[in-house]
Amino acid sequence: MWQPELEMLSREPLERLVLERMRATLARVLAQPTWTRRLPGVRPEDIVRVEDWRKLPFLTKEELRDAYPYGLACAGEAGYQRIHMSSGTTGNPILNPYTAADVAQWGEVMARCYVAAGVGPRDVIQITPSFGLFTGGFGFHYGAERLGAMVIPTGAGRTTLQLKLMRDLKATVVTAIATYPLRLLEAARDESFDLASLSLRVGIFGSEMWSDELRVRIERELRIRTHDIIGMTETGGPGLGIDCAARGGIHVWEDHYHVEIVDPGTGAVVADGAEGELVVSTLTREGLPLVRYRTHDLTRIVSRARCDCGRTALRLDRLRGRTDDMVIYKGVNFYPRQIETALLRHAGVSHEYQIVLDAEGGGERMTIDVETEPGCDPSIAARIRRELGDMLALSPEVRLRAHGEIERPQGKAVRVVDRRPRR
Repeated sequence: MWQPELEMLSREPLERLVLERMRATLARVLAQPTWTRRLPGVRPEDIVRVEDWRKLPFLTKEELRDAYPYGLACAGEAGYQRIHMSSGTTGNPILNPYTAADVAQWGEVMARCYVAAGVGPRDVIQITPSFGLFTGGFGFHYGAERLGAMVIPTGAGRTTLQLKLMRDLKATVVTAIATYPLRLLEAARDESFDLASLSLRVGIFGSEMWSDELRVRIERELRIRTHDIIGMTETGGPGLGIDCAARGGIHVWEDHYHVEIVDPGTGAVVADGAEGELVVSTLTREGLPLVRYRTHDLTRIVSRARCDCGRTALRLDRLRGRTDDMVIYKGVNFYPRQIETALLRHAGVSHEYQIVLDAEGGGERMTIDVETEPGCDPSIAARIRRELGDMLALSPEVRLRAHGEIERPQGKAVRVVDRRPRR
């Protein structure tokens, strides 16, 4: 462990620390007029128990956008050392200003994540997320520096070069957005690159939803052990949590982040084990503290018991979708990850697919384009259609495509193309 005295802290002293940091966070935000207007009459001493945090109102993505650039920022005289922001496509971006302490905190939680994934100072870490306003690349870099590991800061793109450097510099760890390993596999096939020449043993992937089936495929093809890391621009970037070798859920560093799971409709906190929307509060961030931020991510609390790895931080299930990613088609609600799970169960079916929704003659039509391997049995389209009918009550047209026919975006994969007129 990176900080065993904190990562193994038993539940009672951990909750005392959380309570202390909740009050400190409230004191920090209430020093700002914009926050006092958001939280009228609230005082830090009102938080007597951790459960009292639930009485505070939610913070929403829309509020953060409306506060652009510094409306909810709280650095005061400390000033800012860094700016990162979301890649939102509508309205103002969400801008997160970092103090020097925030940058240091980021490095600390990322170092914890690396060690939980079995990474140490002797590793060679290739960082493929971009270095820029997007938080990914810098977070992985700071954590690697804390470890004392060697860093290959390639950033995004140039996949053929990425493979060459991985091989020649003997990278043992690759960090990436979750679908980037698929680009590596495709480039290796197109270039007749021998994946057996790589020294990789660990992959740390996040930023996108990726199914258990996709995880199995990536591990098999790259011959690595993968770890699912979570975090977002609003919370300060990747480092909110990661799954350890025990794979009993994603450890959330509770001394830095307080998480709740709420019913997306009512906002009420749900029981452990029930799926709902992830709500995050930051306990040690200075530039942009979050108080009960609704992330729209869907997950559940798996356990608050000590993990087999010895860590005591509560564990979340892997993120399974987003409340705003839910698709409604002819009255049926589904998430793209459910389609992916069904597709990847079939041999010969590629990880590249796209769900296309059109309006047709006053009605709606769904087409699933999916790439297949050469020689794949064409009857697989009918089997996929039947399975989706049984699982989700959907009856899409399934079109089998040759390798490379579905466009690859530079960043995150585009899984849904909705051409229906807005209502």
